[in-house]
Amino acid sequence: MNAIIKTNKLCKTFTTGGKQLHVIKNLDLEIEKGAYTVIMGNSGSGKSTLLYAISGMDKPTLGEVWFNGQDIAKLTNDELAVFRRKNCGFVFQQIHLMDSMSIMDNVLTSGLLLSSDKKALHKRAADLFERVKLDKELWDKFPSQLSGGEAQRVGIVRALINEPALLFADEPTGQLNSASGAAVLDVMGELHAGGQSLVVVTHDIKTAARGSKILYLRDGAVDGMLDLPPYENDDKTRRMETLQKFLERMGW
Repeated sequence: MNAIIKTNKLCKTFTTGGKQLHVIKNLDLEIEKGAYTVIMGNSGSGKSTLLYAISGMDKPTLGEVWFNGQDIAKLTNDELAVFRRKNCGFVFQQIHLMDSMSIMDNVLTSGLLLSSDKKALHKRAADLFERVKLDKELWDKFPSQLSGGEAQRVGIVRALINEPALLFADEPTGQLNSASGAAVLDVMGELHAGGQSLVVVTHDIKTAARGSKILYLRDGAVDGMLDLPPYENDDKTRRMETLQKFLERMGW
């Protein structure tokens, strides 16, 4: 597979109280197109900071971030905003849907940032809602009328409406109960099986077990990697044991 993201000596430093905190340190990384990449590590290891840097949500202090052959570290903030709309989808622990809008309008509003064809967007949104198994009777409901799992599936549809090259997720099941979390993971797994590239940050082993490549961060650098076979074709018990042994070696 070809790399969709490459970093070269990526660094991110924050200044707090007059002191510099080096969160990402000279990180060289490749993320393959079509992969389900999971980033793990203890608190403070730089997981979310890395996700923000490679997705263009934040600019690195030093280094390069090549996304589909373009060094996005060189883009201005305005150029980055356009780049993200065209290339990236985001799913967060906090879903941040607009309470005053129906879930369909929440999704269409994101789509209209790139397209004025509301009819085509509505069809794509409907197709995506069906794909994530969100009943049609819910499409005109408001976010407050949904369960946590339903709302997160709306978040996934919103993230996919502009057909992103890469879907980023930061603790996507962190606020969900086990049943809702499993349903969301099933949706993400089906998206990956359909060819969607994903990068997921998590500290949850059940979420991580869905991935095809595990990257373990320590002190702002990749300390270990684990490749896993496709989830649907794998022995789930053995898969979890393999992942647990890897994480134990990493000191997780």
